[in-house]
Amino acid sequence: MFELTVEDTFDAAHQLRGYEGPCENLHGHTWKVRATFSGGKLNKLGMLVDFKEIKAALKEVLSAFDHRNLNDLSAFKRTNPTSENVAVLIFKGLSGKMGGKAKLKKVTVFESPVTSASYARERMA
Repeated sequence: MFELTVEDTFDAAHQLRGYEGPCENLHGHTWKVRATFSGGKLNKLGMLVDFKEIKAALKEVLSAFDHRNLNDLSAFKRTNPTSENVAVLIFKGLSGKMGGKAKLKKVTVFESPVTSASYARERMA
């Protein structure tokens, strides 16, 4: 099994409704997103998927978040835009983007260099 991982960033603000502390106030992050795809069959060039295809798919999904107040997005009208929920939304947006070439395994969202949340449809080891 092969795994390919790409990273990109977006800048966005959010506030956590019902949170007791400074994160209940509007604040921003430069969010880093790491997406990992897996598959077992390489193409004739010896690649699972060209990295540029994965990067383009991730950039397309992240464009909906960039320079936005995440609370204003329809997905977060009733759900808090936590790192966990952002990871789920990005995962859903990326799923199926590689067709049958590779399967999305995991999305990790960093709201700081030292804090992150990951989402995977399957159990993470």
